[in-house]
Amino acid sequence: MTVGTIASDKARQVAQEVCQQHGATRDELIPILSDINRQLGYLPAEALDEISTQLKIPKSQVLSAASFYSMLSTQPRGRHVIKFCESAPCHVQGGREVWLALQDQLQLKSGETSPDDRWTLETTSCLGQCADGPVILVDEDIYLNVTPDQLSGILAKYK
Repeated sequence: MTVGTIASDKARQVAQEVCQQHGATRDELIPILSDINRQLGYLPAEALDEISTQLKIPKSQVLSAASFYSMLSTQPRGRHVIKFCESAPCHVQGGREVWLALQDQLQLKSGETSPDDRWTLETTSCLGQCADGPVILVDEDIYLNVTPDQLSGILAKYK
């Protein structure tokens, strides 16, 4: 067996187990996607195929849900995902400077993953903390009123 085959088999196995844990009903599609994404780090095509089979729904519906929610990914991500709020309130509170400094420190643009697979940098339309911008989310941790000078300290927590 090749490494790719093993990875494909693992993705199918995880998807099958998670679907069974959730009762393999279409009402559980989002929790199933979320659990698989958490376990594998993203949603491989083989996992989406298996979900489609297990839930007896078209793969297009599975892919539609998987690609709609920003907390899910159909592409591999780094160990740490940074989401930068690009909303107008964050922008007027200094977001542009923070965004430029973040890209500079990580040497990444939006949607990119670092060569060492440590970081993935993404933008999002809102993190629900408009009064306290600029805001970034690193994995599950939210940082408010971020300044360019704070970025090094924030990123150091994840090294």
